[in-house]
Amino acid sequence: MGRVTRKEEISRRRRRKAKLAKLKKKLLKAKDPGDVKKIVEKIYRVHPFYPFPEAGAK
Repeated sequence: MGRVTRKEEISRRRRRKAKLAKLKKKLLKAKDPGDVKKIVEKIYRVHPFYPFPEAGAK
């Protein structure tokens, strides 16, 4: 793996981690079930195997 490719991959991981942290904060603040559902869908788009508890997705 070339250096440029590795840097891009590391950068992509950092962006994903930051975005996931931001979405998790939004999820904790969300009260409306519709908003919670939208945020959970976005989280699954960023991280398809994100482990949510079975009840309530919070």
